[in-house]
Amino acid sequence: MKVRGAKKRFINYTALDFFAGSGLVTYSLRPYFNVIWANDICPKKADVYIDNHGENHFCLESIENINGKDLPKTDLSWASFPCQDLSLAGKAEGINAKRSGLVWDWLRVMDEMEQWPELLVAENVAGFITGAKGENYKTFHKELTKRGYKVGPVLLDAARWVPQSRPRIFVIAVKSDIEIPGELKSENPNWVHSDAMIRIQNELNHWIWWNLPEPTPRQSNLTDIIEWDAPRDNQEKTRKLLRLLSPRHLDKLNEYDEVVATGYKRTRNGKQTLELRFDGIAGCLRTPQGGSSRQFLIFKNGDKYSSRLLSIREIARLMGASESYILPEVYNDAYKAMGDAIAVPAVQYLTEFLLFPLMNAIKMRRCEKENDDGDLISAAYGL
Repeated sequence: MKVRGAKKRFINYTALDFFAGSGLVTYSLRPYFNVIWANDICPKKADVYIDNHGENHFCLESIENINGKDLPKTDLSWASFPCQDLSLAGKAEGINAKRSGLVWDWLRVMDEMEQWPELLVAENVAGFITGAKGENYKTFHKELTKRGYKVGPVLLDAARWVPQSRPRIFVIAVKSDIEIPGELKSENPNWVHSDAMIRIQNELNHWIWWNLPEPTPRQSNLTDIIEWDAPRDNQEKTRKLLRLLSPRHLDKLNEYDEVVATGYKRTRNGKQTLELRFDGIAGCLRTPQGGSSRQFLIFKNGDKYSSRLLSIREIARLMGASESYILPEVYNDAYKAMGDAIAVPAVQYLTEFLLFPLMNAIKMRRCEKENDDGDLISAAYGL
């Protein structure tokens, strides 16, 4: 039986990585796609990218100043565009607002290219679909179909692979003349599709229900990524944190004889509180703009309590980055580099089981158009 996502890697396809940040998408696309150009506007994130991937193909520049005529021809264009105007944590000003609206510059850049990539991926928060009754997504979807693409979103939560709750939308678009292999699409929604997607799809043309095999259950837990010898807060700081717990959260903590809980500071009814979760996974990492944006660990062992912030390496592990991935030494810089990134295993799964097989189908289509020897390519990829 043919196995989807087979580890056949005779050709590295090429990709552009827009809003590349600290480089986790570039890292995740390997070995199937070689990123030949990447950009970001943040110098500190650029340093992380260059430390891990080199500087020859990186452009430190706002996308507003990028001209598509200067970019190389490529197979895939990836855009993890800003989420602030689509996120529940932001002001939800929508896809035409200043920051999330930079996605239109992504399309403008590709309009300027000599040839559009045959495969596109746009990534953002779940609010991209759920916000504004789906209008943000519908507007974007229609713009892609105007440019000759078939389009479908999927929802992948990093918690499928790592102990962090991090649901993200991935919009995958492929040129309309490409015949999509039957196993890569389905007639009906499946595990990668949310109720919000189901509600809006009838209003949109050229919609695809992408099909991916459901991954095996995650094996790791929060305790598997912890650096147990990392320094902890002094007792006074721990007591101050515990005083921020509501009676309900404190009672829940005391139900355990031994536990590690994660927590964020939040403001409820004008009062700062510490809210914990006890399900063995971390809350979604954020950028450390203030004290409330950094995640704490609370340790309980019998009647002893201790606390500290997540360490730099723990943050990287929650994102699925390798132990060798180079991070900034400054805590907030490292937190931002990871907290504003894309979880590695989610991208790797999407790449192996959908993007790479799609590119193989596209390659076959190219060969047919050029009257080339498709049999050789077909044999190489098992198509």
